Amino acid sequence: MKLGVFTVLFSKMKFTDMLDYVKESGLDAVEIGTGCYPGNAHCNPKELLEDESKRKQFKKEIEDRGLIISALSCHGNPISPDTAFAKESHEVLKDTIRLAQKLEVPVVNGFSGTPGAHEGAKTPTWPVAPWPPEHRKILEWQWENKVIPYWKEMGAFAEKHGVKIGLELHGGFSVHSPATLLRLREAVGEVIGANLDPSHMWWQGIDPVAAIKILGRENAIHHFHAKDTAIDPEHVNMYGLTDMQPFENLATRAWQFRTVGFGHGLKEWADILSALRLVGYDYVVSIEHEDALLSIEEGFQKAVNHLQQVLPREKLTEIWWGD
Repeated sequence: MKLGVFTVLFSKMKFTDMLDYVKESGLDAVEIGTGCYPGNAHCNPKELLEDESKRKQFKKEIEDRGLIISALSCHGNPISPDTAFAKESHEVLKDTIRLAQKLEVPVVNGFSGTPGAHEGAKTPTWPVAPWPPEHRKILEWQWENKVIPYWKEMGAFAEKHGVKIGLELHGGFSVHSPATLLRLREAVGEVIGANLDPSHMWWQGIDPVAAIKILGRENAIHHFHAKDTAIDPEHVNMYGLTDMQPFENLATRAWQFRTVGFGHGLKEWADILSALRLVGYDYVVSIEHEDALLSIEEGFQKAVNHLQQVLPREKLTEIWWGD
């Protein structure tokens, strides 16, 4: 496996300075934001699609440092009832897929999106309970009329360009669990897979190792994020796991994102990486740092230090002790 980072963390750094810092930190790969929620500080798809010389220079800067691009990421909401944001998300996704093909990047990451509760709705609706019964009706309407049709279209577009789509299983979006990812994959095809992030599994009460095994059996893990979550049982009793407090309420939130090793220990992270290897995932583990208790540099470096201890890098060899 290779170790990488989602470089939106360093969006205030110049592109080449960011690449130098990533290389000096001992990493192998960069995952680069191309717009919508992550922004496009280091990669403007339209600009690179229109100018071949800029595109070649962009790729050369990365390759000259011995790095690869693990994925281009454009997390947005292309099925939002906010038509302006839906259009932006859709256009950025299409441009990102086109650019990924030209840069020979195999995966484009994003969110499934969340539609409204009905045609003409103004805001997204995320149903999370089967009762009252109207919630279930909303959920089925969303999937049959918005989620599946949109991703069938974009799945075909991605396949045409030789690119896989890695959807992040993230609360608040239609695809947020192994079951919802596999439902969409069954409807659309193997072009759809997970950009699996353990941090979002933990706060939903899902064991990341189990999620890896479930998705791995279907070869449905296209990319992997490394981010941790700390859960406070006392505050869970007060607010529940669907805690709606702002992330700034650090002292009272039921859970909060932490850098790798600050929510769960090395043994749990070793189990996660071992599970990835068991299901045949041999690609990039991409650090995402959203820890409000640690600075950008400190949180990133601690994640690197933790993962370097447990990340399997060498190819599997024969079981030499078995004869």
